[in-house]
Amino acid sequence: MRVAVPKEIKNHEYRVALTPTGARELAARGHDVSVQASAGEGAGFSDADYEAAGARIEADVEALWQGAELVLKVKEPQPGEVARLTPQHTLFTYLHLAAEETLTRGLMKSGATCIAYETLTDARGGLPLLAPMSTVAGRMAVQAGAHSLEKAQGGAGVLLPGVPGVAPANVTVIGGGVVGENAARMALGLGADVTILDKSLERLEVLDDRYQGRIKTVYSTADALDSAARESDMVIGAVLIPGAAAPKLITREMLGHMKPGSVLVDVAIDQGGCFETSKPTTHAEPTYIVDGIVHYCVANMPGAVARTSTQGLTNATLPFVLALADKGWKQALSDDAHFLPGLNVHAGQVTYQAVADAFGLDSVDPASVVR
Repeated sequence: MRVAVPKEIKNHEYRVALTPTGARELAARGHDVSVQASAGEGAGFSDADYEAAGARIEADVEALWQGAELVLKVKEPQPGEVARLTPQHTLFTYLHLAAEETLTRGLMKSGATCIAYETLTDARGGLPLLAPMSTVAGRMAVQAGAHSLEKAQGGAGVLLPGVPGVAPANVTVIGGGVVGENAARMALGLGADVTILDKSLERLEVLDDRYQGRIKTVYSTADALDSAARESDMVIGAVLIPGAAAPKLITREMLGHMKPGSVLVDVAIDQGGCFETSKPTTHAEPTYIVDGIVHYCVANMPGAVARTSTQGLTNATLPFVLALADKGWKQALSDDAHFLPGLNVHAGQVTYQAVADAFGLDSVDPASVVR
């Protein structure tokens, strides 16, 4: 199969969808791997590294896309990339379509087969291709939030661990999944006073046992969220409804009850954000202030640590990439019930219910598409 790896063009996105190691695996199976010139530089991989792995370096971006059957990316395609998609293409990347109606309709119009990393499942009900970047984002959320708390960044001038005689900062994490646990773990390691809110008592029990009470666990209610907003120096939004838009849990009204200079870090911004006042930002301008509250809402946080992120992502995606290349998308998804939920758009139709629901679109059962 002809596999193409374009250079990411989203603002300050330095990751690449495939490491040279991954390219070697594909080439060893007889697949034709083309990598856009300098695609891996931001993650520390040179064109020579890819050539040594058996890939071909393509300087002409139009030729790269036109010659491809399987296109591997990290972030959702930008408008110019959507325009290059045709029915011959299978696109495999993060899509987060429930927050992007224009992108959804553009992918439908292209006729391409679009498979989203974030909606694949595993036998335990997890999201195996979202997990590595969720781990990175959760850990980064605390260091980004800690920096945002500095006075020079518009924050309250609070040091997370405090100092002898001065209490540590209060950090609340909304959501106890992969992002939330990693954020809480980092905040705890830095010496903050940490609380996790979640609606799953089972998950709260696991976290309470795992951290032996060092992290407070609270069942998430409207009252609990209001209390968290009032008491916290930093609130990290780590809520995920797979494939769907995130719920708005901290409202504009609640900002008026928060400590001046406190920080909101919205890791759910890819899915529309879980704070009412959230809007996507970039690494170039990561924060803004609303009603005296600093908002950090970078939509591609792991892109800042591109080498670690690229290696972690390829480790997770490679088995699925090999399946797509070896079998073609239809057989690969038909053979794996956990791969099938990754199909979001095919031949102009939405095949993921939560995406269709977000925009009032009709959807088709993905199982009917692969028969």
